[in-house]
Amino acid sequence: MDTFGKRLKQLRSEKGIKQIDMAKLLDVTDRHYQRMEYGKVNVSALTLITLSNYFNVSTDYLLGLTDNPERVL
Repeated sequence: MDTFGKRLKQLRSEKGIKQIDMAKLLDVTDRHYQRMEYGKVNVSALTLITLSNYFNVSTDYLLGLTDNPERVL
């Protein structure tokens, strides 16, 4: 699992959200969302921004470019 997938799973788990609910939020299939968490698919910029906004973390944090989850505006 890559950094993005690990962080996505961690953030989802911390909020107590099921994979199926995340799939609905992103308008993807359950399987596609599972593959996102396992790092098996590339996510679009729009999906990355949606996740960043939903979890209130920076895109750099999701991508593993920083360990600081705070968003800088």
